[in-house]
Amino acid sequence: MAITAKDVQALREMTGVGMMDCKKALTEAEGNMDKAVEILREKGLAASQKKAGRIAAEGMAYAAVINGMGVVVEVNAETDFVGKNEKFVDFVKGVAAVVAANKPADLDALMALPFGNGRTVQEEQQEMVLVIGENIKVRRFAFFAEGISVPYIHAGGKIGVLVNLETNLTAEQVETVGKDVAMQIAALNPRFWDKSQVDDATLEEEKKILLVQMANDPKMASKPDKVKEGIVAGKLGKFYKENCLLQQEFVKDNSMTVEQYIASSAKALGGTITLKDAVRFEKGEGIEKKQENFAEEIAKQLGK
Repeated sequence: MAITAKDVQALREMTGVGMMDCKKALTEAEGNMDKAVEILREKGLAASQKKAGRIAAEGMAYAAVINGMGVVVEVNAETDFVGKNEKFVDFVKGVAAVVAANKPADLDALMALPFGNGRTVQEEQQEMVLVIGENIKVRRFAFFAEGISVPYIHAGGKIGVLVNLETNLTAEQVETVGKDVAMQIAALNPRFWDKSQVDDATLEEEKKILLVQMANDPKMASKPDKVKEGIVAGKLGKFYKENCLLQQEFVKDNSMTVEQYIASSAKALGGTITLKDAVRFEKGEGIEKKQENFAEEIAKQLGK
């Protein structure tokens, strides 16, 4: 019986097992889907199906420059312990290498690419699930092909930051500046890189909040609208300093802003440095972690 790509895909979706293993199982089962599932379970491959539903909010955020290409990725696992597993770390670095070599358009494109060992990234991820025994998931990635990128990894992979600079200096010359800016991004997580990026809707919302606060303050409520507007304008300056990277106080030297630090560093090096963009990935960011009672979990495992 001829095995179609559609059959293989259907089995893959049912079991979460890689394409090649699904094709082999279907061939062995002569196209019988139930029999193929049974074969995969007997081989211990379909056991990962149960793991696929479990929440993976730990893992690792990783940033690197590979052959001149700046790459940052996040790969999730279920426990913090696995994030330190050598096989897991190698897989994360391997995913970053695939991104650097191929510049995939999106996550689906990345997962379909060859990992470099005869398997696709999707199949290698599946292999990690089987080897490590947890749900493993490549969650997101970003890269910069132009300019000079500087990576920074905080707390062994809790946060990965990639800073992209436009400069006429060498990567070695701007490394310290890039690292300092990346550390600031990791620590303070600014909403915007520069005040020019703050959209009108955000500004209007801030103004609205400030005006309501003044209306609720007996000392401010009676002041003329013109005075209130002036106060709001002043407070928006504070908003920029708190929320925009380049306008923030530089953590290592609060006598200057990040923008001033970059400019003074460029001058000292005899060149120009401009922050073009940056990416900050924090592992598990936005993933709702399942809270379980530990005693209940143990009892569940013991079948009580």
